[in-house]
Parts: sequence; structure tokens; C-alpha cells
Amino acid sequence: MLTILGFVMIATFLVLIMMKKMSPIAALVLIPALFCVFVGKGAHLGDYVLEGVGNLAPTAAMLMFAIVYFGVMIDVGLFDPIVRGILRFCKADPVRIVVGTAVLAAIVSLDGDGSTTFMITVSAMYPLYKRLKMSLVVMTGVAATANGVMNTLPWGGPTARAATALKVDAADIFVPMIPALAMGLVAVFLLAYALGLRERKRLGILSLDEVLEKETETADETVLVGAGGDGDSRTSLTKATIGGAGADAAAPESEGDDDGFQGLDPDRATLRPKLYWFNAALTVLLLTAMIMEWLPIPVLFLLGAALALTVNFPHMPDQKARIGAHAENVLNVTGMVFAAAVFTGVLQGTGMVDHMADWLVDAIPEGMGPQMGLVTGLLSIPLTYFMSNDGFYFGVLPVLAEAGQAHGVGTLEIARASIAGQALHMSSPLVPAVYVLVGMAKVEFGDHTKFTVKWAVLTSLVVLGSGILFGII
Repeated sequence: MLTILGFVMIATFLVLIMMKKMSPIAALVLIPALFCVFVGKGAHLGDYVLEGVGNLAPTAAMLMFAIVYFGVMIDVGLFDPIVRGILRFCKADPVRIVVGTAVLAAIVSLDGDGSTTFMITVSAMYPLYKRLKMSLVVMTGVAATANGVMNTLPWGGPTARAATALKVDAADIFVPMIPALAMGLVAVFLLAYALGLRERKRLGILSLDEVLEKETETADETVLVGAGGDGDSRTSLTKATIGGAGADAAAPESEGDDDGFQGLDPDRATLRPKLYWFNAALTVLLLTAMIMEWLPIPVLFLLGAALALTVNFPHMPDQKARIGAHAENVLNVTGMVFAAAVFTGVLQGTGMVDHMADWLVDAIPEGMGPQMGLVTGLLSIPLTYFMSNDGFYFGVLPVLAEAGQAHGVGTLEIARASIAGQALHMSSPLVPAVYVLVGMAKVEFGDHTKFTVKWAVLTSLVVLGSGILFGII
């Protein structure tokens, strides 16, 4: 019964948010609360939620101060050279822009933290997508899938969890998988190229100067609308600008949507050119400390945000203004994380996750025993989407490894197959970083899910198939 209810709860959540019948925060809270009552454990709902919140509180703290830190770095101009370089490379060609998104996300993913990757990628690419009216779900889908493949780095999370759960060396899992993961990256770049071609067909190719010239022409237009014949008329003037010198060219209801483009304004008051190398060194030091695990990541970002604010904006009113400027992103993302804590808390507290995992393992036909590497890889795709990495790697993977050993399949082979589904995992509603991605890109989570899932599944299958073809799995 718990198995059925677990699958129904997840399916209900996904359907409601993709159909936009509920907001993700409301769905993450209300649906598990309702199902908790259905299974007869409503009296324990408070305990489940508090346990879930306690488990995700460090993540929420990390995201809060990471958003403030990188927001400040954007404000002071740390990433402006990256944005200008991408603009010069992309030349307003949708194909180059989408491929550039994939490359940038893959490179930044080397730090092993999805939230950092999405913050930097969206900060650099969002203005260009908005100005050229490109599809923002293309940006989020490509960035999430590229990051998912790179998430398999030993310091990224899943590989370390697999190594810990099965008591093997992380390098023995990751290094042999490099050719298969490289094929996964190639698949992401080909996907980006194909999606870019589709955007190019829809929008055409313009130079950035042509885009700005058209906007300038729009800015100079004055539209007179007569009213009734009594001589009364209204005049509306729309202004288009790059970098915030005027209002956005879009309709009034969308004004402010393009605020990400302010990052290109070379004259904004928050720039700190004299502190550029200090900020660059601080960011490098922060990322190094994350990779080397000198301190817990939430502590690192807390210290980094405090230091960045103090040095760049020594006056209290300026600090409050910067915090206020990024408060919306902080609230949206941390709110999602704590809402997700209700979902995960109920799933785990009621035992739904355990029953779902046991059912799936028991459903494996006896004749598939010698193919447990393939089975593990296939199961990793949906399971790491529907449950946390901790739940899969510490709860399900040991069972799969034991079943594999009984049929002569090595533990390392099972471990390698288990990381094949990470391309899809990074778009899971249980991954806090995805809310940073969709929040900063101003994309509905349901729209991102509908667009991304099919491409992420395809990429995961490429990784798995390449592993089998190369004899790694």
C-alpha cells in the first residue's frame, strides 16, 4: 500500500505543477501532508517535517549566502568580462549562444556545486537570451543537463556516495567512466547545437548591433491612440536600452523582467573596478576551499558573503541595499528548499521510499541477474529523479550490489552504472539547486520539467549505453 501511495504522491505532484494547477511550494507542502494523513500517520507529520527541515537547513543556509555572495560579485562587475566575451563569441547567433551555455555550464561545474554553476551560468547568459527573445527553458534545460553529467565528478556528490555505500574507492568508479561521461557531454553539446538551430530558424541571425539598432528605432516611436472623436488622445513612448538607461521595450507588464541585463551596464553605481582582483581572488579562494573541503560549504559562503559585502560596500546603507536587491531570489530559493523538506520528510518518515525501493528491486526478473549492471543503470535514471541521492545510494544501491554479486556482477560495475542517471537527477524537484536555476532564469518549474526531462533521459541513456559499449559496465 505504501508503495502505491508513494508513486501516486510523486505522480500527483508532477502532474499538478506541470499543468500549473499549483505552485511548486504549495504542491511540495500540501500534497505530502495530505498523503501523510492518508497512510494514517498524520499525527507524526510534525516530526517528519521537522526532521526534513533539519536535514535540509544547511543546504538552505548555503543557498541563501551563496545567492548573496554571487549577487554581490555580479553587482561589482566580476563577471562582466565573461559576459562581454560570450557576447563577442555568440554574435547574437542562437546556435552559438545555446552551445556557449552548455560549454559554460560544463566548465563552471568543475567546482562540484550545482548552485554555483547555475548562478554563474544564468548571470552570464540570461541577459542575452532575454534581449534576443530566445527560449529561457532552452537555457535552463541545457545548463541542468550539462551540470548533471559533470555532477559525477568525485567531489560532486553521487560518486562519493556510491563509493561510501559500497566501500570502494571513488577513483575506481570515476576514472574508468570518463569515456562514457565524455560521450554524455558530447550528447549535451549536440543537443545544444540542435536546439540552437531550432532557435535560429525561429529568430534568424542578427548582430548585436542590429538588435540594439532595432530597439533604438522602437524607442523613438510615438504611438498616438485616438479616443472617441472628442479630441482626447494618449501618447505612449517605449524606450529600449542596453544596460538600464531607460525602460524595457516590452509591454508594461513585462517591464522589469529584463533586469538581468543590467549586468552589462558599464556605468552602474555598484561597480568596483579597483577591487576587481580582490573579488576574483576571493572567489577563487572560496571555490578552492569548497573543493578541498576546508570548511563546510554553508560556513564558507556565510564568511564569503560577509567579507564581500564589508569590503565592497563598507557603508551600512549600501550593504542593506545589496541584500535587499537579492532578497527576492533568496526567499524564492530557500522557500522551495524548506517546502521540499516537507516532501522528503514525509517520503522517508512514512517509509514510502523504502517500500518503493524494495518493490522495484523485487520486480527485477530472475533472468536479469547477470545483467545487473544494465539494470542498475536503468533504475538509476528514475530513482535518482524521484528520490534524493542519499536515499538511492545508501538505501537502494547496496541491495542492487548484493543482488549483482549473487549473479557474478562486480561491485565496481554496479557502482559505475549507478551514476548514469545524474543528467536527469539535476532537474529533480528534490534537488535544491534546480530552484536556483529556474528562479534566477524566471522560468516556471513545470515548464522546465516538461522541456528538460526527455533530453536528460536521452543523455543518461547515452552515458549508460557508452559504458556498456566500452566494456566499463
